[in-house]
Amino acid sequence: MTAAFPEGFLFGGAFAASQAEGGYDADGRGLSTADVTPAKRKMDYADLVELMHVSEEAIEHAKTVQGTAGYPKRLGADFYHRYEEDIALFAEMGYRTLRLSLAWSRIYPTGLEAEPNRAGLEFYRRVFTALRERGIEPLVTLSHYEMPIALVERFDGWAGREVIEHFERFATTVMTEFQDLVTYWLTFNEINTTVIEPFMGAGVIDRRDGTTVQRSWQALHHQYVASARVVRAARRIRSDFRIGCMLARMLHYPATSDPGDVLLAQTDNEFNLGFSDVHVRGAYNGVMLRRQRELGVVIEQAATDPADLAEGTVDFVSFSYYMTLVSAVDPTKYGSTGGNLFSTVKNPHLDVTEWGWQLDPTGLRHTIRELWSRYQVPLFVVENGLGATDVLESDGTVHDPYRIAYTREHLLNVREAIADGAEVLGYTTWGAMDIVSASTSQMTKRYGFVYVDFDDDGAGTGDRFRKDSFHWYREVIVSNGAAL
Repeated sequence: MTAAFPEGFLFGGAFAASQAEGGYDADGRGLSTADVTPAKRKMDYADLVELMHVSEEAIEHAKTVQGTAGYPKRLGADFYHRYEEDIALFAEMGYRTLRLSLAWSRIYPTGLEAEPNRAGLEFYRRVFTALRERGIEPLVTLSHYEMPIALVERFDGWAGREVIEHFERFATTVMTEFQDLVTYWLTFNEINTTVIEPFMGAGVIDRRDGTTVQRSWQALHHQYVASARVVRAARRIRSDFRIGCMLARMLHYPATSDPGDVLLAQTDNEFNLGFSDVHVRGAYNGVMLRRQRELGVVIEQAATDPADLAEGTVDFVSFSYYMTLVSAVDPTKYGSTGGNLFSTVKNPHLDVTEWGWQLDPTGLRHTIRELWSRYQVPLFVVENGLGATDVLESDGTVHDPYRIAYTREHLLNVREAIADGAEVLGYTTWGAMDIVSASTSQMTKRYGFVYVDFDDDGAGTGDRFRKDSFHWYREVIVSNGAAL
C-alpha cells in the first residue's frame, strides 16, 4: 500500500467571495461584476457563453435593481453573516487550510479610492483570525471572478492599463494589513478564463464590434504584469510570503493515434500550459505567441513589462482540475459533451456528470506529474469537486455517495503522484460548502460537503447541514489520508 500523505499536507476546501460571501451592499461594499451578472439556468453551452456577454445596458439595469432577485451571487451562501458558523464546521471537518478570495469592492468600493474601506478590512481580519484560532491556514486569492464595476465602466475592465495600478494598491493594502495572518496568496484565479469568458475573467464587455478578442488578450497581459508586480511587492512586505498562480488545467488527450490528432493534443496542451508559463517562466511560450498572431492580436507592452514578468515569477503553481478533454482534427466524428468553460469531444472511456463533465481521476495524476516535470516548483490542487443535485432528507441528512467516490478516487491519484516524486502542498475541494455556480448562477448545482438551504432563487433558511461526505472527509483528514 502506498504511504499516507506527507506530514503537514494541507487538506481543506475552497470557495470564492463572489459565489459564497453575499452581503453585496453591507458595510460600504461597492458593486462588482459578479453582482451585475444575472441568473441563467439553461445548460446549453451557447446559453452559458451568452451569459458572459454582459452589455453596458445590462449593467445600468442591474445597478437599479435592489436586493438579490435575479442576481443570486449577491446573496451567495451568506458567508458574510454566517462565517463563524461555517468556520466552526470547517474546523469540525479537520480542515488544515481554507482557500477563499477577497471581494475587491469590499476593500475599495469603486476601485478608485485612495484609502480602503476599514469595515471591509475588519471583516476579513475577523475571518482570518477565526481561521487561525482553529488551526486553519488561509489560502487567499486576490482576484477571483470579480472586480469593482466602476473599473469596468471607466477603463474597460482589465483591458485598460490603468487597472494595474489600482490592483497593485488593493493587493498591497491587503497583504500589508494581513501579513500577520496570511502566508499563502494567489494572484488571479484561473488566469486563462480571461480569453475564454472575458467579462467573468476580466470585466471586458463583448461589444459585438469585433474588438473583443484583441481587448481580452490585452486584458490578460495587464493581469500578468499586475501579478508580477504584486509578487515583487509581496516579497518586500514579508520575505516568507508564498505567492502562487492559478490555472484551469485542461488536459487534452488525442482522439486517436493518428499523428494529426496527437499533434493537435500537444498543441492544445502547450497552449493551456502557456498561461502558467508566463507566471512561472516569466515569458510567453511559442505556441501562445503563434496563437496571438493567428488571431491577429497585437499586445501593447510598456518597455518595463518584459523585466516585470521575468522578475515577478511565482513560488508555486496551483490549479483547478475537474475533467479531461479530447483533441480531434475532425471532432464531428465523435460528438460533444459539456465541460468547465467550454465543451469538448466525447471520450468513450469516461463517464460524465449531470452537467456533462467527463470524470477522469487518473487524469489528475497525469496532470500533477506533467506540471512537476515542466516546472519543478511545488504544486497545489486548489479546485476539484463534483457538481450534483443533492437531496436534503426530512431528518436533515444528505446522502452523497457519488461525491465520496469522486473525491476518494481523485485523492488516491494525488497520493500516487506524490509517490511518483511530485511535491504537492495540499488539496482543497470545490467547494467547502454549497455556493452559487460561477457559470450558471445555480445553487442546486451543489459541490460542498455542507448543504446550504437556499434554492436557485435564494429562497430557504440558509441553514447548514452536514452531508455524508462531511463525515467521510473528516476521517480522511484525521488519518492524513490513510482512511482512503
